[in-house]
Amino acid sequence: MKDIYIDSIQQYNDYFGFETVHPLVSVVHCDGNVKPRTEPVRYHYGLYAIILKETKGCSITYGRTQYDFDEMTITSFAPGQVITVNPIPWNAVPPKWTAIVFHPDFLARTNLGREISKYGFFSYSSVEALHLSSAEVEIVRSVLNIIKQEMNYAIDHHSRKLIVANIEVLLGYCLRFYERQFVTREEINHKVVKDFEYMLTQYIKNEAEDNGIPSVAFFAEKCNLTPGYFGELVKTETGQTAQSFISEHMVTVSKELLSDAKLSVSQVALKMGFDYPQHFVRFFKRHTGKTPSQYRLNFKD
Repeated sequence: MKDIYIDSIQQYNDYFGFETVHPLVSVVHCDGNVKPRTEPVRYHYGLYAIILKETKGCSITYGRTQYDFDEMTITSFAPGQVITVNPIPWNAVPPKWTAIVFHPDFLARTNLGREISKYGFFSYSSVEALHLSSAEVEIVRSVLNIIKQEMNYAIDHHSRKLIVANIEVLLGYCLRFYERQFVTREEINHKVVKDFEYMLTQYIKNEAEDNGIPSVAFFAEKCNLTPGYFGELVKTETGQTAQSFISEHMVTVSKELLSDAKLSVSQVALKMGFDYPQHFVRFFKRHTGKTPSQYRLNFKD
């Protein structure tokens, strides 16, 4: 498998055959005149990239998980991510896509640079692509066109501010579209949460004592989602974070175990996956306002 390292706008444009207009940001369009690849390629990103795919000519994996995406979808990547692109042997459709890529240095000392972490889809969209309606596609294209037009002006002291502002507008729309996707895929989300609840119950019952307290990352992987996307999905469906969901369930099970006088607090802590009883005591008191021993007083005659 070929490894491609993309750490600058020049490297990105040279690799795909585009002209470099600005050293730190690029808006490009592939109109199908690139020959479809026949071998897998592993891209090591040092840039931010938002890509509107117009055709399905490949499958994409991030780590061990495959993208859920088709025509007219957005995929987004951030510096430090490694993306594997696998051509589909039976698909000879030339790839068509539009992209904006920008170097992290372009955001230095800007409000967007300080708040870029709030756009969690740079992480969780690496498993779940953003599926767009025709109206949403037009919005994305219109913002990209504004950025491209601004790049064609002579660079002056307004250029960076205006381009960054419009990148922020684009990211804001993507955030809105992702939230819409969470809502419109309610049936799928509901199944994921039901599976999560079942797996959590079984984990505490059968695995916690040997493998430790349950984590969001563990169940996200079981659901083939990144922790960020999984967390947003659970929050949309239940109104609480995935970590709160886990903690609430742990408290419920802990209370059930504490009602059994035959079990010591240390034994309950071990069954819940805590390495040390004092950690369990702090956890229980934080969520109930009482220590396990104080809670047990409710069961004494």
